[in-house]
Amino acid sequence: MGMADKTLFEKICDKEIPAAIVFEDDRCVAFRDISPQAPVHLLIVPRQSIPRVGSATADDAALLGHLLLVAGQLARTEGVADSGFRLVINNGPHGGEAVPHLHVHLLAGRQLQWPPG
Repeated sequence: MGMADKTLFEKICDKEIPAAIVFEDDRCVAFRDISPQAPVHLLIVPRQSIPRVGSATADDAALLGHLLLVAGQLARTEGVADSGFRLVINNGPHGGEAVPHLHVHLLAGRQLQWPPG
């Protein structure tokens, strides 16, 4: 894959584009959303590019689980685990997918409405 083919999130993971990174390990990078929709709005992005959750396979199960465990850890770090938080994964145009690279939104710090969207 050429340099021009990288998604925005791959460029952030590779430190080619700056971001407010709050956590990273060998499998994912988490950073603050540049256009936050809540007082706490983090994106948890796998380093491995999976276009969307609907195209993930059984081989991705451990990575998908890891993203959720990291989200729980970050909620505690951010001090919102007790008050509550929401995890969102968008898939496809009607789901609000903006970047074709699976990622988990962690939203917290205000009362979130139901149903969303």
